Amino acid sequence: MVEVEVVQLLVSPAHRFAGRPADGPSDAPGDELVGSVEVRGGLGLVGDRYFGRPAHRDAAVTLMAAENLPVDINPSVDLRHTRRNILLRGVDIDSYVGATIVLDGGSGPVTFGVNRPARPCAWMDVTVGPGAQRALRGKGGVRCTPLSDGVLALGRATFRVVGEDGGPR
Repeated sequence: MVEVEVVQLLVSPAHRFAGRPADGPSDAPGDELVGSVEVRGGLGLVGDRYFGRPAHRDAAVTLMAAENLPVDINPSVDLRHTRRNILLRGVDIDSYVGATIVLDGGSGPVTFGVNRPARPCAWMDVTVGPGAQRALRGKGGVRCTPLSDGVLALGRATFRVVGEDGGPR
């Protein structure tokens, strides 16, 4: 078990990166950064654009390590730029592809299946800054399936790997 920090949470009801990156993202429908999120097993984050969408069930939630944000390119970069959902400090989440993990911020454990890398796309160079797509290769976060219901909030949490397939890769 490792102590981590949930630094930011993003729930966005709209897909803002549609079309060509050169055209820029759509306007945000309000403040997408939230203090807590309701996680539903097999469905995603309540209120998020991928909640309950069958095509996205294995990638409904994205987690990213705060240590991997390209602050050298843009000192104010955050989840609104990267479009990930959960920003964690204190764990190299990119090394847990294939693992089942548990986050617990004190409201009870929330389990995720870490399925695959969240590969950075050309939008990163638009929303973060030139060179961000390259800087995030191999450390753009992970796409997960929520396996249990629960609530995650900003602040301290514990991180642990469950099952035999877990562990840094």
